[in-house]
Amino acid sequence: MSRIQTVFQRLDGEGRKALIPFITAGDPAAELTVPLMQALVAAGADIVELGVPFSDPMADGPTIQRASERALARGMSLRKVLQLVSAFRTVDDKTPVVLMGYANPIEAMGLDAFAEKAAQSGVDGVLVVDYPPEEATEFGAAMKAHGLDPIFLIAPTSTPERIAQVAAIASGYVYYVSLAGVTGSGALNVTAVAERLPAIREKTGLPVGVGFGIRDAATAARIAGFADAVVVGSRIIEEIEKSTAETACANVEVLVAELRRGMDSGK
Repeated sequence: MSRIQTVFQRLDGEGRKALIPFITAGDPAAELTVPLMQALVAAGADIVELGVPFSDPMADGPTIQRASERALARGMSLRKVLQLVSAFRTVDDKTPVVLMGYANPIEAMGLDAFAEKAAQSGVDGVLVVDYPPEEATEFGAAMKAHGLDPIFLIAPTSTPERIAQVAAIASGYVYYVSLAGVTGSGALNVTAVAERLPAIREKTGLPVGVGFGIRDAATAARIAGFADAVVVGSRIIEEIEKSTAETACANVEVLVAELRRGMDSGK
């Protein structure tokens, strides 16, 4: 059983939902990435989603775009991201790590080489935004051959047929994008998200995580009322932006602990 499956099985037994915070590797500095990951776990993160910086992050809003730009300017690369995961594994061998990024760096490394190196580094799942399910059979097979979970996005506009295509390839969990927009967008309609999930669950038995537009504990709690996982990214990046190198970890830990308390209390 994978680390991701183990987490969801444990949480299901506890009647709790997974909190999946996102940070960008190398932002604000490479030497802070592992401490930030540890702060996320200390605050109650169940899975850590680690962004691989990319020059043209089409699914990301301005906040995460800025994080990618800062990380790239400091020399972050896919190989260095994998090195950071390896470093994290020396202090934490239980918390799943999911890489979220884009196809270009993976294609440049080579799909099989990436899958092998990611597995060796301690990565558990990979979400590639611009691998559509129609063209992701090879990607999914390569990930699974190395014990990695291929994770896919499902959008509000996804048809039943497309959801079924995702379900046929995905493992670990699926990620429902709560609104038709980019990360950090506002105007999240929680009721509309809740109404959409039954159609997804009809096509897959995998846990369903919900992300995009979740900015506070109250909204996280509402999403946790019907989803299996809550994903929060832009709000955490904003906290990092407001912090100094000395205060970033502590400030992020406070924020994520607040989200965790909200989810666990249902308030």
